[in-house]
Amino acid sequence: MGNLATIDIIIFLIYFVVVAGYGIWIYNKKKSAATGSKDYFLAEGSLTWWAIGASLIASNISAEQFIGMSGEGFFVGVAVAAYEWIAALALIIIAIWFIPIYLKNKIYTMPQFLETRYNKSVSLIMAVFWLFLYVIVNLTSILYLGALAIDTLLGGGHLHIIMIGLLLMALLIGLGGMKVIGYTDVIQVAVLIIGGFATVYMALQIVDQRINGAAVGNAFAGFQTLMNEAPQHFKLMLEKPVKTTTTLAMPENLDVQKYVVLPGLAMYFAGQWIVNLNYWGCNQYITQRALGADLKTARTGILFAGFLKLFMPIIVMLPGIAAYVLYTKGHLPGFNGVKDGAYSAILGFLPVGLKGLAVAALTAAIVASLAGKVNSISTIFTLDIYKKYLKADATEIQMVRTGRWAIIIAMFVALAFTWTDALGIGGEGGFTFIQKYTGFISPGVFAMFLLGMFWKRTTGTAALVGVILGFVLAIFFNSFAVEIFGKETWLYTAFTYEKLENGVVHTITEIPFLINMGWSFFFTVLTMVGISLAGPKVNPKAFAIDASMFKVDNRTLVLIVVTLLLLTALYVRFW
Repeated sequence: MGNLATIDIIIFLIYFVVVAGYGIWIYNKKKSAATGSKDYFLAEGSLTWWAIGASLIASNISAEQFIGMSGEGFFVGVAVAAYEWIAALALIIIAIWFIPIYLKNKIYTMPQFLETRYNKSVSLIMAVFWLFLYVIVNLTSILYLGALAIDTLLGGGHLHIIMIGLLLMALLIGLGGMKVIGYTDVIQVAVLIIGGFATVYMALQIVDQRINGAAVGNAFAGFQTLMNEAPQHFKLMLEKPVKTTTTLAMPENLDVQKYVVLPGLAMYFAGQWIVNLNYWGCNQYITQRALGADLKTARTGILFAGFLKLFMPIIVMLPGIAAYVLYTKGHLPGFNGVKDGAYSAILGFLPVGLKGLAVAALTAAIVASLAGKVNSISTIFTLDIYKKYLKADATEIQMVRTGRWAIIIAMFVALAFTWTDALGIGGEGGFTFIQKYTGFISPGVFAMFLLGMFWKRTTGTAALVGVILGFVLAIFFNSFAVEIFGKETWLYTAFTYEKLENGVVHTITEIPFLINMGWSFFFTVLTMVGISLAGPKVNPKAFAIDASMFKVDNRTLVLIVVTLLLLTALYVRFW
């Protein structure tokens, strides 16, 4: 296995055998219980709060974070942690206000929510949208970034073999259904957290050794060195650049590129909330873990995941900042400065034994996300398309079999797109690629869910217009707004900068995509409200809501307060 020593290979194989063996044991144990479609797709009533929380984290933390967010840590710094830390706050909102509505109305899939609240047309459109997004954007990016990182660590030349290996491991878990995924995710998240923290600890020791000349590296001294050598990388709020047009020769060029990705305080009034609330609250891939549980279990599991999210930037962001400092000081001679290679560059420093654990952690994150994603694809296709439109009289066995075939086909499609990186994921930057293209549908989807849950007047026509308008507006702001309205308006500021990719200089003019998302959402909500005002004062399909649904017990309240206090402390420290 390339650069791995025998002990590294043994550690990795132990990880694989434990996860696969546990998954098979859970699957065999499950067969003696209920084997219906809801048990297969949702693990109905069988996941504990800690399994739900662990599964949420394991499915969320993947190559997108390990590779993509570490890359943004290399490029921008701690500002990218906003995605993780605001997620903790978003999960509190989801646990208190969103999940009770789903569970009370027995919602099992997101398209089912749309059909129950609006109509079949909205549900079908969104089912197709989600399938396209999950397969073409999410599944492909997770597979490509993950395989690329592991291949780089192993010395290169094995990219396609690794892709196939990752898919086969995910297939082994995914075919077992949500219960197998949920409980194996407990092991996966333990491996990725232990391996992730071990990697960070060693990275900080390496920084102390290489930069300070310490004989035995000290992790705390290494962290202080990062803050001293790259103070700009420890600022959560990026200032808006004075110049909106730069070239590669201008030092402001990098500041502009960073601000386009993370537009300072402005993003907290725009896309940052849409990204997180839509991802955690209106996303089959995520909510599916809690939809088969009772309210107390679901809430505790979601809040547990929110608490864990506070610590994820340590694992996925700090290695990128460490790589930046080592690179600028000339201690990463084999690294070409491409941000998505930062995490692999750090892993190359790890000693024998720990490297195997780091590869296992990275593999655990990738496999858990792939398995969770294909299960969601399978659930939406089977319950919302196959059962409703292709074979209404399908038996439970036929539905489970169809779900498994959907998993296999989705994996083949993803492999076809990633084989030659047909989507250009490597050039865009993994983390930015996912956030940007998911952002095309997020404004309309989130507007449709938010108004559908909490405003009884919202109509099906408004929802249909909203989801299409949100998509159109996102494309408009991304591709046409500057050409029509210019670079500087009261809505936005566009930036022109030069970017070097594969030896070629590209001149790019764009509005920060998080700002695009914010305005797309605002105008979509405005339009949906206007359309709904022409309808009845209370839509017959509106959900019944009462204040008692949103009450939390004292133990839950304590967990919320602790999370909020820690989050506040982080923002005060790194503002």
